[in-house]
Parts: sequence; structure tokens; C-alpha cells
Amino acid sequence: MEPLFPILILAIPLFMFLFLGLLGKYMSHKWAGILGTAGMGVTLILAYCTAFTYFFSGSPEFIDGTQRLQYVAFNVDWLQLYDQLVIRIGFLLDPISAMMLVVITTISFMVHLYSNGYMRDHHGVWEKGFQRFYAFLSLFSFSMLGLVVATNIFQMYIFWELVGASSYLLIGFYYTKPSAVSASKKAFIVTRFADLGFLIGILILSYYTGTFNFTDLTSVGVEGMTDVFKVDLSTAESIKDLKFTASAAPMFMGASVLTWALVLIFMGGMGKSAMMPLHIWLPDAMEGPTPVSALIHAATMVVAGVFLVARLFPLYLMEPTSLTIVTVVGAITAFYAAMVACVQVDIKRVLAFSTISQIAFMMVSLGVASPDFHEGLGYMASMFHLFTHAMFKALLFLGAGALIHAIGSNDYTDMHGLRKYMPVTHITFLIGCLAIAGIIPFSGFFSKDEILSSCLGNSTITYLWMSMVAGLTAFYMFRLYYLIFWWKEHKVHEGHHAPHDQPWTMTLPLVILAAVSCVAGFIPFGDFVTWNGEAYDFMAHFDWNVATVSLCIAVLGIGLATIMYRKENPWPQRMRQLLPGLWRWCYHRFYFDELYMFITHKIIFGCVSRPIAWFDRHIIDGTMDGMAYVTNKAAYAIRGLQSGKVQLYVWVYLIGALLLGVITAVCLI
Repeated sequence: MEPLFPILILAIPLFMFLFLGLLGKYMSHKWAGILGTAGMGVTLILAYCTAFTYFFSGSPEFIDGTQRLQYVAFNVDWLQLYDQLVIRIGFLLDPISAMMLVVITTISFMVHLYSNGYMRDHHGVWEKGFQRFYAFLSLFSFSMLGLVVATNIFQMYIFWELVGASSYLLIGFYYTKPSAVSASKKAFIVTRFADLGFLIGILILSYYTGTFNFTDLTSVGVEGMTDVFKVDLSTAESIKDLKFTASAAPMFMGASVLTWALVLIFMGGMGKSAMMPLHIWLPDAMEGPTPVSALIHAATMVVAGVFLVARLFPLYLMEPTSLTIVTVVGAITAFYAAMVACVQVDIKRVLAFSTISQIAFMMVSLGVASPDFHEGLGYMASMFHLFTHAMFKALLFLGAGALIHAIGSNDYTDMHGLRKYMPVTHITFLIGCLAIAGIIPFSGFFSKDEILSSCLGNSTITYLWMSMVAGLTAFYMFRLYYLIFWWKEHKVHEGHHAPHDQPWTMTLPLVILAAVSCVAGFIPFGDFVTWNGEAYDFMAHFDWNVATVSLCIAVLGIGLATIMYRKENPWPQRMRQLLPGLWRWCYHRFYFDELYMFITHKIIFGCVSRPIAWFDRHIIDGTMDGMAYVTNKAAYAIRGLQSGKVQLYVWVYLIGALLLGVITAVCLI
């Protein structure tokens, strides 16, 4: 592997951010777009070469006869807290980081290319701040790449925060639009609370293990692991053989320190991946430009939480309680988001809740992963679905962007019947819907089926629950598809042009992503990405019973959507009238935003902050003001004693001397 490639993968996006951010205003919009896209194109090629070399032609290192999966391209000291605790900045390659290099650079390049068409109107007028937009895209790409190749958990945290800052800038790109500004602040604040838990978890973990390095944390030979976590390493042939004894380890409030550390770290993942109850920022983040939605909220930023759990998966295996929490949070979130998506009218918000639900699918798959069941099938299935979902969800978001660009609205009620006007967008969007619904032979069928198989291996209840969510996914996606492209004939408003497919810069990414969504399911993913590095031939273990049932559920969901939404009919209104309470709760997102507003405004601000503010204003400030008032009055009262008149000073001196003499005489008598 060329040692220069890893450096350039990080250096090029960083350079493009600085170059376009500082000098972009001095160049034309066209050249800013060309340079930004070219820079990401070069990064794409380098990332593909690096991943290809790692997977196919790398020379594996062997330690005690075991193949080493982790390759450190470089690792330099940055901060030395004390002799045993050093923070380094480096580049770590392993199966999931190599896979993420492919995902991030592919989606980012498609978004860069797509934005050249999306960020200008039908008259060719560019968006104000176009150069700034491309600078922010490069910053986000740099941050996300640095996150996935981090050699230690503190480096990951640094880039984790950079990703949050980048998303804040991109969501609030339309800074003159109040809703976009509010959405960017909401995303930043909510994820900061989650990241506080992440940081505390890092500190707990590093305190007891004495290391930040992933190579140490996820291997059997962690220095101090035997003494701190009470793990018997003498009989452990691999990490899956480690048994964590909670009763013998340091405890806090009835749970071991490892449990607390992993749950707090997962809290950071909940924020980034929009898991309940920290999901409220993601739907509002759709106020940003649609390419931002495709890049951040479909394929890269929101999967950071999944990647975090996968990165520390050997540690999570040592503490089953933490994996149970991951499973429960993921299962509840998946169902909640699917229900809400069934009634939304904004096409980007439908896709936003779909993203929340699909990310939760990946979390559940990690939570139920067990080395005792098909060598950790759930881990491989989660990473496989992360890969396939990135492609077809980016396709769906970019397709939605093409529709919005043509119609000028996010509301599906302004669309209808667009299949005749936008055939390329129609076909590619349909492919995305078939993929996410899990229809064979599209990619989502294979990855989602493996998740359901892993759920069945864990428990029947989990399998039935997630199968129900899969059916809802097929229903709401084809509800969206029919309402956009069928339902009734599209009416072209007077004075407006008929909608049409967008320029090649927007259409080409749709075609490429649609093609990938058609064939990605046939990639032997288990040969490349597994939790322990041992190849897993999932096609040989493919459970056709599970596949048949899941396919039937998907067809049932599509069939129901076809009956209700293919042609204009009263069935949707009848269903709304039949279950008005459920519809209202789903439409209002189960009132989570209202609940947060009540807690923050009525309880925190009204019942807590207001009394504190009164105490601060009247007691603390009043005390200080009173002391100042008394001092001021006393100063005014005695200021005559220092008038500067010599005669007055003589009289005072004389009177004082006489009084002193009288007092002395009295004392002597």
C-alpha cells in the first residue's frame, strides 16, 4: 500500500476546504464547483485504491499465527497527558474503515457532482454562497474520513465534533431562512448533549484501561484488562471467548464500569444516528439543501453511531447488557419512525424518518449479533445494510432533490403524475423504493434479509417486530412513490413550464446510484467484512424461509400502498377517519417536539431557571448592590474630611490632640 495515499485521502478535502473557503469568493461559481468536484474525485480514486489494496492485495501480518486485521498507515503523537496515556493522530485500516472509505467518498463525489446542477435555478442563476457551500462539503468529507480511520477513540471524538460543526454549517447554509437557522441550532444542541455522554464514556474507559487505541481496546491483550475487568485471558483463544464478570469488576450504582462506559459511548451514537429520544433534530435538518440531506442525513453522518458500536463491538460482546440496550433502543426507534413516515406530506421528511428507521435496523442487528449464531451474522448484516442503504437512500434523496428542483416544493400534493414528465427520475426513484422495500434482486433484499435472520437467531419476538417494521417500510415508501408519480394527472400552473428531468450533472448520479442499488446485493460482503475477520459465506447459509416470508411481507405492504394510493380514491381519507387519534399522533411525530418544548420552556426555564434568575438578580446582585450603596453613602458622609483645606486639617489635628490628652488624663486619674 502506498503510504502517501492515506495522507492524501485526508489532506485533499482539508486543502479544498481551506482553498475554497479563503479564495472561493475570488473565482467564478463554475470553477468553484469544478475544483471542488475534482478534488473529491481524486480522493475517491485514492480511497478506492486503498480499499482495493487492503481487501485484495495486502500482505497480512501474523501475530502468534493469527492474521492481523488492522493496518496502521501512520500514527503520530499529538498530546501526551502522562507516560502511559498519549493521544495520537493516525490512519487505521480494517474491514469496516476500508468499507466506509468507499461509502463516504462515493456518496460525497456524487453529491459534489449533483450540486453543480442543483445549486442553480432554471435560468442558470447560482445560489448565493455557492463557493462557501463547496468549502463546507469538503470540510464535512474531511471530518467524516478522519472519523472512520481514527486509530484511537479520542481522535474519533475530535473528528466526531468536527462532523457536528460541519453539519451545523451545511444545515444552516440558507442563513437568511429562519427555519434553516433554527434547524441547524437544534441539530447542534441535541447532538452536543449526546456527545457529553460520549466524552464521559471515553474518559471512564480510558481511565480503567489506560489506553485510547482501538487496536488495544479491541484485542485480547489489553494491558490491565485482566485486573480491571476481571477477564480470564488464559483460556481465551479469541475475543469472543472472553467472559466479563460484572460482580468482580468496579461497580457504580449496581452496574460495572464497563457497562457505564459502553452505554455512555452508545449515547453519543444515539445522538449522531438520531435514535429515540435524541432523534428530534434529523427531520428538521431537512431545511438544508437537498444534497446536504443526501450526504449527511442518509449515508454518512447518521451512520457514525452504527460505526462507533461496530468499532468497539468486541467490548460490547464482553458486556451483554449494553448490547441489550442497543437492541431495545433500535427496535423502538425503528417502529416509531416507520409509523411517523406513513403520514408525512413533505417528501424529504418521509425520507428522514425512513433514515431513522433504517439506521435503527442496523443498530438492532448489532445488538442481536452473537458469535454463537453464524459467527456474528448480525455484525456482518449491519455493515452490509449500512453499505447498501447508503447507496439507495442517497439515490432517493437526490431523486427527491430533482423533484423539488423541478416543482419548487417539498409537498407531494404539488406533484402527482410526474412519471410522464420525468422518466429518468421516475425509474431511478422506483429502483430506490424497490431496494429499500427489500424486493429481490435489489440490494436491500439481501442486506435486510440477513438482519431478519440474525433477529430470528436471537428471539422470535425481535424477528416478528422487525418484520412488521419492514412491512411498514414497503408501505410508506410506495405510498410516497405513488403520490409523486401516479395518483392523478399533474397540473401545470399557468405561467410555469412543465416539469422535466434535470441536467446531466443531476441525472448521472441518479443513474449510477440506481445501478449500484441493483447489483450491490450480489457482492460477497461476508468475504470482506466480519467481526472477527473470518470469511462468512452468507449465500451458502442463506435462509430462504426467512427470505420468502420477508418478501411476502414487502409485497403485502406494496400491495396495500398500491390499492390506497395508485389512483385517486377515498381510502386514505377513510383510514384517517377510522383511526383519527393514531393518525394525529403520527402526523405530529408523537408530540416529541412539543414534549421537549414543554420540558425546556415550562419546567427548565419556567420552574428552574426563573427562580434561579430571581435569586441571582435579587439576592446575589442585591447583596452586592447593597454593599456598594452603603459604601457609597459612607464615602459621601466622610468626604469633607479630605477637602484639601489646611485650616480644617489643623483644627481636626488640634481637636484630636486635645481629646487624646483628655482621655489620657482621665485614665491616669
